[in-house]
Amino acid sequence: MGRARTIARRSFLIGSAAILGGVAFGAYFVSRPIANPLLDGLAQGEAALTPFVKITPQGITLIVPRADVGQGIASTQAMLIAEELDIDPATATLDPGQPHQAYFNGVIVGESMPFPAWEHGAVANTMRDVMRNVERLTGSQFTGGSSSVADLHETLRLAGATARETLKAAASARTGVQRADLRTKAGQVVLPDGTRIPYTALAGEAAAIAPVTDVTLRPASDWTRLGKPYQRLDIVAKSTGTQDYGIDVVLPGMLHATVRANPGRGGAMAGYNADAALATQGVRAVVAVNEGLAVIADNTWFAFQAAQALEVDWLPPDHPASSAEMWQALSAARTDAFRNSRLRDDGDVEAALAGATVIEAEYRTPFLAHAALEPLSATVLVEAQSVQIWTATQIPGVVRDAAVALTGLDPSQVTLHALPAGGSFGRRLDHDYVVQAIQIAATMPGTPIKTTWSREEDMTHDYPRPLHMAVGRGAVGNGRVLAYDLDSVSPSLISSWFGRISSVPPGPDTMLVWGAFDQPYAIPNYRVTGYAAPQMIPVGSWRSPGACSNTFFHESFLSELIHAAGADPLEERLRLIADPDSRRVLEAVGEMANWAGADIGPGRGRGIAFAHTHGVPVAEVLDVTLTERGIRIDEVWIAADCGTVFDPANAEAQLTGAAIFGLGHAMNCELTYENHAVQQTNFDAFEGMRLHQTPRFHTQLLGRAERVRGLGEPATAPAAPVLADAIFAATGRRLREMPFSKFIRFA
Repeated sequence: MGRARTIARRSFLIGSAAILGGVAFGAYFVSRPIANPLLDGLAQGEAALTPFVKITPQGITLIVPRADVGQGIASTQAMLIAEELDIDPATATLDPGQPHQAYFNGVIVGESMPFPAWEHGAVANTMRDVMRNVERLTGSQFTGGSSSVADLHETLRLAGATARETLKAAASARTGVQRADLRTKAGQVVLPDGTRIPYTALAGEAAAIAPVTDVTLRPASDWTRLGKPYQRLDIVAKSTGTQDYGIDVVLPGMLHATVRANPGRGGAMAGYNADAALATQGVRAVVAVNEGLAVIADNTWFAFQAAQALEVDWLPPDHPASSAEMWQALSAARTDAFRNSRLRDDGDVEAALAGATVIEAEYRTPFLAHAALEPLSATVLVEAQSVQIWTATQIPGVVRDAAVALTGLDPSQVTLHALPAGGSFGRRLDHDYVVQAIQIAATMPGTPIKTTWSREEDMTHDYPRPLHMAVGRGAVGNGRVLAYDLDSVSPSLISSWFGRISSVPPGPDTMLVWGAFDQPYAIPNYRVTGYAAPQMIPVGSWRSPGACSNTFFHESFLSELIHAAGADPLEERLRLIADPDSRRVLEAVGEMANWAGADIGPGRGRGIAFAHTHGVPVAEVLDVTLTERGIRIDEVWIAADCGTVFDPANAEAQLTGAAIFGLGHAMNCELTYENHAVQQTNFDAFEGMRLHQTPRFHTQLLGRAERVRGLGEPATAPAAPVLADAIFAATGRRLREMPFSKFIRFA
């Protein structure tokens, strides 16, 4: 389409050349096979048939490289392999593997380029392919952006099919029966006469032959597990409290540590007195680490107590001291000097506004902590020729590289034991806590040390969602939206995060306007401008980054314009949207909720919101009721289309969980600053949605989109605007700033 070509000319091609350092790479370097990391150290009788399948006489191991942070991706990865391998995944061992190029994420960067995810023209798709090749070459391995299923669904199925056919080839060589005449069932090769040979008995022979590459994936009609509800492989352990998370590591002779950093994030330390801390029971040492001090002790409690006894002279950081000053700095950045991008500029907005009554509104979203239930933790054992790390992380390659940089060891001498996480929401896309743990363990070689942050340290030294504001201007006429202009202002998440883990990529920062510039509305005069405000505190990726704020701005202002035009909120959105996948989810949610307008009776209100994020169109309808105790959220309807649904039960859970996450934070949560320090230090001051406030949910997955996408985040973005819209329908009051509890009360 023309938009993709224009964006390519203006920004992308220049940025891509810079990313590649101006070096032209040939087809050979892109297409040459990636080494199988499982081949190193195989014993006799063991086979690593692909980078994702290892078979020994004792059993089958499936490599599931994407981190499970509660979204169930470990089970989904295993099921994708198992469907083609023809095994029960519950009988296999799941292993996240070691960081390696073979496990690169080939989707995430391509989906972050400066054109809409719903655009599938030749230029857009070529750019995505180019970026996948770049990711393949660099071996970029991380979990995030709802990209795991989108990236790996075909790769993992092919891995299972390749292993299956290679095992059949080994059985054919042993028995003389043609491979085409062999079947597989439940981890066995079945001969025509019914004889069964376990995969484990064929491992040695399969290892001696080249993997079979002429494989065909099974059609959906033949699936025995995919596409059907199934029990997650971790559900029993999680339900019985026996699941081991990163924080649960116990090793012989292990010591414990915690950290204490400057209350003002990024501030330095002028000096300290550790005498009182060292006199505390069970304390072994006090050492300096990045951003502050660490106490090493016999157990976590002793370490926590001693950390509070430290006397530290902290220096003030170089950022505004209060939330009020931060908002002032943000507002002042809405000028050409801070303009970063204008990725949507259709029609002539200025001309359309010049001859109309301009409708204007300002919106704000605050800093938000990730506040995962499992505190940040890492256990490290540093020895002369090796380092081992036990932790939950979304960036295993970055963690390994940090260990190399800190210890001077070779990457082959670093072993990462990646463990499930008790939540993340983007926090474990950073590795500051692991760096500190390595620094601490390096002071006592040969002794494993578990470093655990306190809840207060986690809340006050997060890399939070950035504060964000937007100003909308628009015009309506003849019952329609005619002009839409949105300025979105925020410190750059991309610059902050990439600045910590690698280098900042060139080109426009799409995250500043993600969830606004890329929406499939055909408004005749339509402009979205992004402004990169000065960095204040370091910020990070938060569930549905960029879109979690921009969708609130974009949909809320669109709802205001539609109301001013006197149009129906659903019908006007349908009129403006041409993308067929997006239209279908809007039509579906309208049918599900029996949409007949926002007015559903006295003391009640109905809202609607839509977003196209992470490649997934999602529409939500929400009903509220005014009660004596406050506003009650009654029901929520969600329709989405992520393409083929491999795990229906978990997909539904992701939709409802993402919506609850978005609603709870919109209702109650914010981080505020005084004297450079975060004021909310625990859950008593950072309260999500409570159980009694949780509404009834109705979900529908259409399964018609051509491209498979993930569902961990898409339903988060529309949650805030749909709630705000419903509250307006019930009360006549527009809520343009989160959290909403600053202005109204919830039952």
